[in-house]
Amino acid sequence: MGLNSTPSSERIHIGFFGVRNAGKSSLVNRITNQDVSVVSDVKGTTTDAVKKSMELLPLGAVEIIDTPGIDDIGELGEKRIQSANKILNMCDIAVLVTEAYRELNTAETELIDIFKARNIPYLIAHNKADLIENFSNSDKDIFVSAKDNSGIAELKEAIAKNFGNAKKEIRLVGDFIKENDFIVLVTPIDESAPKGRMILPQQQAIRDIIDAGAVSIVVQPNQLEETLKKITPALVITDSQVFRKVMNIVDESIPLTSFSILLARYKGFLDTAIKGVEAIKTLDNGAKILISEGCTHHRQCEDIGTVKLPKWLEDFTGKRFEYEFSSGHGFPEDLSNYDFILHCGGCMLGDKEMLYRMNTANNQNIPFTNYGTAIAHINGILDRSIQIIKDRN
Repeated sequence: MGLNSTPSSERIHIGFFGVRNAGKSSLVNRITNQDVSVVSDVKGTTTDAVKKSMELLPLGAVEIIDTPGIDDIGELGEKRIQSANKILNMCDIAVLVTEAYRELNTAETELIDIFKARNIPYLIAHNKADLIENFSNSDKDIFVSAKDNSGIAELKEAIAKNFGNAKKEIRLVGDFIKENDFIVLVTPIDESAPKGRMILPQQQAIRDIIDAGAVSIVVQPNQLEETLKKITPALVITDSQVFRKVMNIVDESIPLTSFSILLARYKGFLDTAIKGVEAIKTLDNGAKILISEGCTHHRQCEDIGTVKLPKWLEDFTGKRFEYEFSSGHGFPEDLSNYDFILHCGGCMLGDKEMLYRMNTANNQNIPFTNYGTAIAHINGILDRSIQIIKDRN
């Protein structure tokens, strides 16, 4: 899959970290062959993370991220450090940029400790190697000079060689189906759907079905019953919002699941989502629920996160809850104020960031689930909707 056809969440995210003035921005400009980041001798020039998508073979589509100096000072410096820390949550690979003529300082060794604690594969790029006479590369240490463009090719090769398996090989739906199977996708197009296109999990499912040599049949909810009179599909995948309607149409003999549940498995947090959903019945009146989304779309009058899910939760439990909402990369680190976390499928977030959010909740003993799992549970169809996954395992 090429760069233009690879969504941001599916690209390998490579973060460049280090102290101020180590040459991170200059090195990123050399790696990408573009002036992506502003370069200056003044410390702290990079104030926000700067991203650039490119092809880095044999890894494929990657996103290069230049981050602010981790040793910045003052109130603004603290915000820059927070920005760098947020990037860590989404990184598949980290490159620590330091200066070749000196030993690692405390801030840099602490960064390495963070990489290790978060299981982020890393390399150390010893920049400004033009200022020293003798050096040699190793598996972890690559000597480069952004000034004279030396060692850049070696750094790229080291990233590709050491981290060729950074992205897990798991399919969204292709490993459940066989060649020539009919797969029905129920994709309601309403006022909350994006204009002129399908949402990302639907696009990914169609492509994965094609790659498996199977046949995808895309229908609206009101077309499903008539469609099932003509074919018997190997699987029906539905948008979670219409689970209740679809479950009453699809015969029990036909496997049924949702895009959101498949996405939770694909991202690696389905087991946590299944466990977390059991907490819904134990929530007290007035419990505080964080509903979080990875994207920042405009809220519609029948928005699933802010309107539909709160209503369904309260109808199901007979209780009233307090809600807070977050979107984009604005997921709070301190979850102690919340009793329950309800997250979207995370299609716009990388695996690392979704697992970071899951682990943040787990470490603070806050139940964590996602939209599709919760909706399936509310409708009493969770066991059926994960059966195909159990059978596969």
